[in-house]
Amino acid sequence: MLQPDRYDEEDIVESSDSDELYEHHRIVVDKGQALLRLDKFLMDRLPNVTRNKLQEAIKVESVRVNGLPIKSSYKVKPLDVITVTLATPPRETELLPENIPLNIVFEDEDVLLVDKPAGMVVHPAYNNWSGTLVNALVYHLQNLPTSRNGEIRPGLVHRIDKDTSGLLVIAKTELAMAHLARQFFDHSIERTYYALVWGVPAEPKGTIVGNIGRSAKDRKVMAVYPDGDFGKPAITHYEVLESFHYCSLIKCNLETGRTHQIRAHMKHLGHPLFNDATYGGDKILKGQPVGSYKAFVQNTFDILPRQALHAKSLGFVHPRTHEQIQFNSDLPSDFMTGLERWRQYGEVINSRL
Repeated sequence: MLQPDRYDEEDIVESSDSDELYEHHRIVVDKGQALLRLDKFLMDRLPNVTRNKLQEAIKVESVRVNGLPIKSSYKVKPLDVITVTLATPPRETELLPENIPLNIVFEDEDVLLVDKPAGMVVHPAYNNWSGTLVNALVYHLQNLPTSRNGEIRPGLVHRIDKDTSGLLVIAKTELAMAHLARQFFDHSIERTYYALVWGVPAEPKGTIVGNIGRSAKDRKVMAVYPDGDFGKPAITHYEVLESFHYCSLIKCNLETGRTHQIRAHMKHLGHPLFNDATYGGDKILKGQPVGSYKAFVQNTFDILPRQALHAKSLGFVHPRTHEQIQFNSDLPSDFMTGLERWRQYGEVINSRL
């Protein structure tokens, strides 16, 4: 562990006795971490906590670095051990089995492929302790392996957002968990998404590179930091498949898998996902918001009441057979209906040109 003399004198805060505390978070800083203020670092790592709450926790010594109380201005360094302790024990998250139907695409003794519908949360969390994919998995399967650090995430090696539909792979054994986790870490998993976005990208093919981290203005939103001084590296490859003057169908391949990666990267490119309320896509961003066009868009919003994003295909090396396997998912009905409406609208526009 790093020694106390690594700190600047002005960063060290005198310690005080306290009642029994419970550790809620323990973070070991990556070797490649650049110098970053402690409060900013924790904002990125603890998404449901505001900056004010973090600074207050630091002030009352609930946050420590390498066992020492520290100020918000302390610059986090590689291999620092950061702990967050509170007077109350962590919430006991008991995963209750729920008989929720699953659309199982493939299953063997090692892996399970699920086609998740839009609207289903993957993992229990704040405001979503039941009705999740994990609750359904606990009912349908037993003895699923738990992810790293003992976190209760049975079988999960990746996630997709609540209102994103499509494919997820579940590990049924420790062997599969370790093997798949390594493939995700090495970026060798093939993940293709289809998205309906506002506008038509200037380049029909391209790569978006930019670190992704939580926005300082809104903790529910991810922001892109092109200079790489904040957030985590993220790379998205995209290709325009069809264009409809005011909207486009694009294919995205993920090289990395950051929170809201496609949604944040496409907004950064100037083309938010259609009806993505979090990133501004739930407004008319192309074309004049009047008359029949306004009514058409609103009706399409009603038909496709979520961000237009679908995890279309997933490919990986099977953990036991070591064969490359590939799976594909059809677009769900809401996405398909919205897409067809835009195709028809595009044909009308073309006939007038």
